[in-house]
Amino acid sequence: MALPLASVQLYSLAKEFSADMSGSLDKLAAIGLRHVEAFDFVSRPAEIRAALDASGLSSPTGHAPLLSDELWTPDGAIPTPAPEVVFEAAATIGMKTVIDPFVAPERWLTADGVADIAERLNRAGEKAAEFGLTVGYHNHAQEFVADVDGQSAYARFVELTDERVELELDLFWALTGGQDVPELVRSLGARLAAVHVKDGVVPTSNPWAPGAGDFGSDTLDQRHAGTGEVPLADALRANDAIRYAVIEYDNAPGDVFADVAASYAFLREGGFVA
Repeated sequence: MALPLASVQLYSLAKEFSADMSGSLDKLAAIGLRHVEAFDFVSRPAEIRAALDASGLSSPTGHAPLLSDELWTPDGAIPTPAPEVVFEAAATIGMKTVIDPFVAPERWLTADGVADIAERLNRAGEKAAEFGLTVGYHNHAQEFVADVDGQSAYARFVELTDERVELELDLFWALTGGQDVPELVRSLGARLAAVHVKDGVVPTSNPWAPGAGDFGSDTLDQRHAGTGEVPLADALRANDAIRYAVIEYDNAPGDVFADVAASYAFLREGGFVA
């Protein structure tokens, strides 16, 4: 089976990308990367496409809010545009899959809440198909707090979504949510289109559990892939359907380009990516 393609989530270098889009992409290309995962792209798709083309990069996947009135991030909220606007922008950039990156923790605590999330994403998938696109969902750790009919809210969500809805599993956050990460990767089968390759010291408690208090990404002790607590190697070997191995740091430990290069070296030297 074909190995996944290496990519990097541009949220990892949000400040650098905002300050110098072309220069940042050129640095990623110099590392050896050929793919990125765009973030906050809807307001400037033509500009991003031109910069990607100039750097010899593509963005087969991208993050945009599809299921919430606004997208929460640890560093501020981003308003949610209409789905048609999101998909038109994604098509301009040349994406294949638009992935919703975050749904608020309280919406994962009840069976009705999970069903609503799944129904909304199924509808978004129908609209995306009109643009030649698919949709997906990227987890954090709130999806693993509550049980729904004897299974995690995340497992219930997977059952309720259409087969064409793709999954992007953040391995760091799945472990934070108490999951057996390689087993979860295996269980998702052909639905698992991508994983976020992220490592570090896992928080001692789920920061999105009820009563956990405020959370900011600057509190995370994240490290280069292969040097933290996440069983990345076992997870990457657990499912041969994965198409993209996406490097991400919520809190890069040093120079972000050096950090990306170190994680890319782990993927390449371990034989985990094509």
